[in-house]
Amino acid sequence: MIANTDKKNKLDVPTTYILTPGGNTIMYPLEGANFREKANFVSHHFWLTKYKDGEMYAGGNYPNQSKLGEGFPKYIADNESLANEDIVVWYTMGITHFPRPEDWPVMPRHEVSFKLIPRGFFSKNPAINLGE
Repeated sequence: MIANTDKKNKLDVPTTYILTPGGNTIMYPLEGANFREKANFVSHHFWLTKYKDGEMYAGGNYPNQSKLGEGFPKYIADNESLANEDIVVWYTMGITHFPRPEDWPVMPRHEVSFKLIPRGFFSKNPAINLGE
């Protein structure tokens, strides 16, 4: 849950968003693999960073051509507090496809997803009007 502790509803509950993962996979290349060095954000599915202009891409501005240390390593290097700050939620999704002869010529479909669910923004269901 990502909470805004400054905002509370009538039930004195902080307003939050819940990130609920759907189908996903882990990264298969071993730690220390060159690919993981350039795309180290794949080591975790969920990241939070303080919002800063220009920090748009987890792998750096030019992921295929960037030097090691671009992107997330730079974004999180100062280990700054996220409390009462504008934050960015980074959620990494992926699929792993194990090819089979049966896949040709029609490839199987894979789904990856997540839900971002609001919680505590209302004291009751806003879709129900009980004559108020």
